[in-house]
Amino acid sequence: MRVLITGGAGFIGSHLADELVANGYEVRVLDCLTSQVHGSGALPSDLARNVQFLKGDVRSADDVSRALKGVDAVYHLAAAVGVGQSMYQIADYTSVNNLGTAVLLQALIQQPVQKLIVASSMSIYGEGLYKTRDGELRTVAERSRSQLESGIWELEDQDGQVLEPVPTPEWKNPAPSSVYALGKFDQEKQCLLVGAAYHIPTVALRFFNVYGPRQSLGNPYTGVLAIFSSRYKKKLRPVIYEDGQQRRDFVNVHDLVHACRLALETREADGEVINIGSGSPVTIREVAEELALVMDYSGPPAEISERYRVGDIRHCFTDISKARQLLGYEPRVSFHTGLLELAQWLEDQVVSETEPDVNRELATRGLMV
Repeated sequence: MRVLITGGAGFIGSHLADELVANGYEVRVLDCLTSQVHGSGALPSDLARNVQFLKGDVRSADDVSRALKGVDAVYHLAAAVGVGQSMYQIADYTSVNNLGTAVLLQALIQQPVQKLIVASSMSIYGEGLYKTRDGELRTVAERSRSQLESGIWELEDQDGQVLEPVPTPEWKNPAPSSVYALGKFDQEKQCLLVGAAYHIPTVALRFFNVYGPRQSLGNPYTGVLAIFSSRYKKKLRPVIYEDGQQRRDFVNVHDLVHACRLALETREADGEVINIGSGSPVTIREVAEELALVMDYSGPPAEISERYRVGDIRHCFTDISKARQLLGYEPRVSFHTGLLELAQWLEDQVVSETEPDVNRELATRGLMV
């Protein structure tokens, strides 16, 4: 079976290529090698040699049509990634994520495949699911600007009682709070809608916070673990927004790509939206502390900025019951074990001594409270 991975030269895509090749699949990759992720634009050495690589843009009908020739299944990973950046590079994010998906789907009408799997994101939920002190479940709106300016970080009910975050299931209505999140929701809906109309079995996987070796250390808008790692490598303390007690779900890339393969091989997943995470929440402050330990960082602790970025949410971590039921998915890499592997990989990585001042960029545009 020949599988195409759009965006397949990136962090997740290269690991997915390894997973598929190891299980007998032929893999083709379409990637434009964007400089923000790949620096010089050279083909990453981590991409398996027996993977067929095509340089091209998912927004180009010719590039996509060429990549689809002889393909049996598609993983659509190609996307511009970054909540903060999406709020001021609106046209770029909409072009890559929304238009790129539309171009792929237009081509699939003429060159249908046996299965389409699209990478969605936990960001589409906005805030996760909460409950009151009485145990009643609540879906909540965004925090107000005045609340954030006052440094009141937690969500409260109408009586002023703090709500408790609980695992977020797929039935929780999406509430995107950034252009990036809105684009991921559009990618997901486009694929499921067109897949159903043209009888292409389609699965949308909502990725939570993915981490592991090969993350881009030069991209200041990538995942928090990559950003913290880059700072620690340069003997600098990272900056944590709000009070650091916001909770997230960090899923190891090896677990994630295993789930991706299961989605390809499991008919029960067709037409479904499925969360992929670890099922174990951790605070951002805990992330910074544990990463510092495994990296033997002995400098000043992370800076708690007590500031807020527009588009950020307070708590969101996943309920993976559906992935367990439909895919037989079970996370196998603990957070500590995953961090040890990441730290070992980081030892041989070189990071640039200069980096964009993201906080200043956001503040200048009024996107930092």
